[in-house]
Amino acid sequence: MLVKIERTKNAARNILFDGMLKMFNIVLPFIMRTVMLHYLGVQYLGLNGLFKSVLSFLNLAELGVGSAMVFSMYKPIADDDTQSICALLKLYRTFYRVIGLFIAVVGLAITPFLRNLINGEIPPDMNLYVLYFMNLGSTVLTYWLFAYKRSLLDAHQRMDIISKVSLCIQLIEYTLKFISLIIFRNYYVFLAIQFLAQVAINVLTAVRVKKLYPQYSPQGSLPREKVVDIVCRVRDLFTSKLSSVVFNYADTLVISAFMGLAALAIYQNYYFVIMSLRNFLEVIIGACIAGIGNSLVTESEEKNYKDLSRLTMLFCWLMGVSTAMLLCMYQPFMLLWMGEENMLSFHYVICFTIYYYSMGVNKLINMFKDAAGIWRKDRWRPLTAAVVNLGLNLATVQWLGLYGVLLSSVISIVVVQIPWLFHNLFQEVFPRKYLWQYVRIFCLLAATALLSCVGSWFACSFIHLSVWPTLIINACISFLIPNILFFAIYGRNTIFRESIAHIKGILIGKRLGKKG
Repeated sequence: MLVKIERTKNAARNILFDGMLKMFNIVLPFIMRTVMLHYLGVQYLGLNGLFKSVLSFLNLAELGVGSAMVFSMYKPIADDDTQSICALLKLYRTFYRVIGLFIAVVGLAITPFLRNLINGEIPPDMNLYVLYFMNLGSTVLTYWLFAYKRSLLDAHQRMDIISKVSLCIQLIEYTLKFISLIIFRNYYVFLAIQFLAQVAINVLTAVRVKKLYPQYSPQGSLPREKVVDIVCRVRDLFTSKLSSVVFNYADTLVISAFMGLAALAIYQNYYFVIMSLRNFLEVIIGACIAGIGNSLVTESEEKNYKDLSRLTMLFCWLMGVSTAMLLCMYQPFMLLWMGEENMLSFHYVICFTIYYYSMGVNKLINMFKDAAGIWRKDRWRPLTAAVVNLGLNLATVQWLGLYGVLLSSVISIVVVQIPWLFHNLFQEVFPRKYLWQYVRIFCLLAATALLSCVGSWFACSFIHLSVWPTLIINACISFLIPNILFFAIYGRNTIFRESIAHIKGILIGKRLGKKG
């Protein structure tokens, strides 16, 4: 007998609690960075970012096992095949124990080279190696302490359970961290709280899984061909995971190694802002993927290309407005948040906003790639882009400093990722004859975004008030000017008008992709 999962109800719960967790993980880390700066100093922020990057590279050992295990559970759960699920759990427990051991061994092996990753001084009252071992221990425990049980929640579409547990524990964790920083001003206590919070999340999640699914326990074995199939899936997912980690964290390691912890902390403050905005964009993208995937299967190529054009118009409109607002509000916000002594010049702000826009439009194109499921065809693109980014980082950081790091990321996206994605999409998903038409639309939208940014910045340059009024007025100006420009330029454009109608359709409950 097939077991039906309450998809709609579970999806609603997942969206609600995952959204709450995302918001939580933007607001509280933002407050935490502020408290750390004022009570510990800028170098501790840099250390925190460095450890996160080093351990993210070690987490490459996971290879995508989590995604492969969840995929392998779908059919046994649908068939109510308890024996196979138990055997899968045993296999995954073994995988995670080996991965945890591998991370521990490699983490210990790179310890002698840890000091080489930091240019300049470290906080004098801190032992770098003790701090590193505390972070390493927390990471290893993630794999050893019931981590394999999370797969049951994911496969049953009950990730809301993890979100609820994480919300509760992290609320306690951050409260204790705030108190410890204000009272003790001690980074060791800070990391000890983080370590205990990770243990609590894993244990409480495992307890909840045991209560929900008492029939499942790690026992039995799988046929050899099934194990081989899982290993092959892990192999295919590896390049994507590798490229993501290299692209997101190589910049941090390069800045720390060549420019020091203070420069790294200031860079990461600016980077934190654009990543927070990107998280909101990912919520929008995540809400669209399922509808796009269904449309790609059920509709004609011409209809799907039309939907691509509409969504590109909508998304680039959103990106144009948000990029202009970011450009005009960045410095007043950073002045309020971190103070003048921890700010970069406006030239860096330009680089960050270009980086933000290029990341956003790349996410848009990636959304269609993911919805179409052409991962194997696309597997070398992100890895190539990550290698290009790392190579350019190393080649330019001593010559251009932070400019080199930022421009390396932009070049790898604009020159490698986006053109390659265009090629793959219009070879595998959309009619080839529409490629240059779409490129023209894409470039015109980018030019409009650039014009919006220039116009907004020029108008805001006449505002010379105290920081709060400047921030508010700049926000209003940089919101109005891009919208006026987009409506003036595209108001009579058929695709733009259909896109506006599309928004109205969504607001009144019409399905995504309905013929207009």
